[in-house]
Amino acid sequence: MKRKFRGIITLLIVCVLMAGTLSACGSKNEESDNTTSGTEATDAPEGTDTTETTDTATEDLSGTITMAGSTSMEKLANAAAESFMAKYPNATVTAEFTGSGAGIEAVTAGTVNIGNSSRNLKDEEKSAGVIENIVAIDGIAVVADKANTVTNLTKDQLIQIYKGEVTNWKDLGGLDQPIVVIGRESGSGTRGAFEELLEIEDACKYSNEINSTGGVMAKVASTPGSIGYVSLDVVDNTVIALSLDDVQPTEENIKAGTYLLSRPFVMATKGEVSAQSELVQAFFTYMQSDEGKELVKSVGLITVD
Repeated sequence: MKRKFRGIITLLIVCVLMAGTLSACGSKNEESDNTTSGTEATDAPEGTDTTETTDTATEDLSGTITMAGSTSMEKLANAAAESFMAKYPNATVTAEFTGSGAGIEAVTAGTVNIGNSSRNLKDEEKSAGVIENIVAIDGIAVVADKANTVTNLTKDQLIQIYKGEVTNWKDLGGLDQPIVVIGRESGSGTRGAFEELLEIEDACKYSNEINSTGGVMAKVASTPGSIGYVSLDVVDNTVIALSLDDVQPTEENIKAGTYLLSRPFVMATKGEVSAQSELVQAFFTYMQSDEGKELVKSVGLITVD
């Protein structure tokens, strides 16, 4: 009887142990199921592409823009070309400096995209379909060698000098020294603007006619008693810039309209800008942007509002 009772007790203990084991296994399975369910809940929906997309609609423009014309616009044209090519690495901008007249002729003939002119277009040029796109304003500075004691001229005195009516600095309160009258070559935009503003076209008596802005600066700097005219942005300490009617050639005075000699910088096109290639249109958009205006200022010119 005792053996039978012990057997029953042992059987009960085994059953209890087995029940505990099965319960534990069930808990583990539930945890596993819950974990799997949680993972599935955080997965991205099937078919979703999580990689970054690339916008191919903004590919860089490519091609070539050709410019020719004013030597006075050399600094601006080169700076604009370099900056534009940095913005559009697949684009090329080339510039030749052949004088305003030659630049307008080239764009009229269609041999370049842009004709640079440091003067307003003439009526006959406009009638040929050339469009005047003003990108900056430049002042024309009247310069003399650094030893000159005359620092101010009236408009009438300047006219008399260039017409050959006054030939010695002593007649203007300076040294007893001949005036060496230096100007630009025929066809130069600077010469055209200078003579037009003073109304002395075809009346000037030049001692020397120089074919570049830099050449005028060098000639005046090295020639005692000389006088010349150059773009305001190239004036440096090798010469003195004369006041005209007691007004100095500065950006502020040009904007105020008090300085006598100023002119537009034109990037002319054959037809409206909107009719040009996509690349040329982008170039003009750049020139009119805030970045382009800062570039204009950086080379000493005045922006067009």
